[in-house]
Amino acid sequence: MSIKQISVFVESKPGHLKRNLDIFQDAGISVRGYSCSDTGDYGIARFIVDEPECALAVLQDRGSAVTLTDVVCAEMIDEPGELARVFGILADANINITYSYSLIETYIAFRVDDPVFAEELLAKDGVRIITQDDLR
Repeated sequence: MSIKQISVFVESKPGHLKRNLDIFQDAGISVRGYSCSDTGDYGIARFIVDEPECALAVLQDRGSAVTLTDVVCAEMIDEPGELARVFGILADANINITYSYSLIETYIAFRVDDPVFAEELLAKDGVRIITQDDLR
């Protein structure tokens, strides 16, 4: 039930990130969430989109260094302590969150080594897991 994340290697120069966003727009792809971090001259832009396979194809067609990764996406209840509760479920099961970022609404995506197990744990504790269809 995990969702797909697009990761793109980008140069840390004005307009490079926007070029990727323009590619998505031209292909009719909606960005539902993103994260971007740099390592100096280059960085990694991570996107959650409504049509990840299409996004992967159009970026590859334009020569981008891009990968598709499974991530868990959970819906957060808008109240104090909810993020700590959800991350606590995973921490109690000794699951490490490699990185996380928020999406539209009150969704948060995060990368773990075993997304299926993490989703089962969270669902068992009443956390709604977001699917790719929910993002369409």
